[in-house]
Amino acid sequence: SKIAAEYYVFTLGQLYGIETVALRIFNAYGPYQPLPASHAPVIPLFMRQVLTGGSVVIFGDGRQTRDFVYIDDVVDALVAAALAPDVDRQIINVGSGQEVSVRELVRHIERVTRRKANVIENAGQDGGVSRLVADITLARQKLGFSPKVDIETGLRLLLELDPRFRQLR
Repeated sequence: SKIAAEYYVFTLGQLYGIETVALRIFNAYGPYQPLPASHAPVIPLFMRQVLTGGSVVIFGDGRQTRDFVYIDDVVDALVAAALAPDVDRQIINVGSGQEVSVRELVRHIERVTRRKANVIENAGQDGGVSRLVADITLARQKLGFSPKVDIETGLRLLLELDPRFRQLR
């Protein structure tokens, strides 16, 4: 598990005198993110479906929220953690600090692509955790981290920079 891995790293750090910090990265997205056939990340999956005229399947009621963080912000947090003093054995959340529901995500993608999504609701299937948002207070305090890319800007960058999506526009 992720928690076990964190404890393992902290223990090794303590044993060998190495500073360690665990960053809990929330739903990262950006250009070139893999799109496997099963369990694909929601943003590139929905983007592809909207651009190709496919169906966007929403599980549950679509009100479940996630914290989507653009890859450039994640990289900024990683660099800040590597350089920050006094973060040894800290666990720090990295996210945007903003909740976006699955339904809102679809609307953002529609605006960015200027296309209407063919939404299919599957209310009978569990949509997962109802609310997931990063508390980035510690990241702000310890790393000076402040996400710069909001969801709509990140989706525009994804559309512009990822050739898989750029060619479908």
